[in-house]
Amino acid sequence: MSEVLFDCERWPVFRVPAADGPGVVVIHRNMVGDYGIDYLLTHPGRSYAQQVAGWEGGLSGTGLPWHELVRIAETPSPTAEGVRDTAARLLLILPLLSDSDVPETAPARLGAALTSAGAPQDTVSHTAEHLLVHLTRRAHHDHTWGSPLSGSCES
Repeated sequence: MSEVLFDCERWPVFRVPAADGPGVVVIHRNMVGDYGIDYLLTHPGRSYAQQVAGWEGGLSGTGLPWHELVRIAETPSPTAEGVRDTAARLLLILPLLSDSDVPETAPARLGAALTSAGAPQDTVSHTAEHLLVHLTRRAHHDHTWGSPLSGSCES
């Protein structure tokens, strides 16, 4: 897998189109000096995508609420090219979670997706809980925000 994700000749792109509204495109940038993941929101009928988040050591951007992640994951477009497996779709877009409060059913739904992807049954419940706690309690950071702790000095 790492050979594919870090192949400088290609940027792996995962399309997660939805049947009933916006979908997501996940782009793994892997050029020397330009590593990261971009999350783009695609809209039916539009010829362009909108970047909603990026990952360069931490997630920046707006993300999506839980109910929107589930809608996208559970409604693959029957005509558009992309990932169709609903479990894989949820796991691909899970880093976009922006809710600090998810429904009680979220750990079970995430656990089922992890199991479907091959996670060991005896650890899936703990892993789902850990991921949700991490995602719902993380600080969101926009890389364009300035900080006196960033190590750059401007005069």
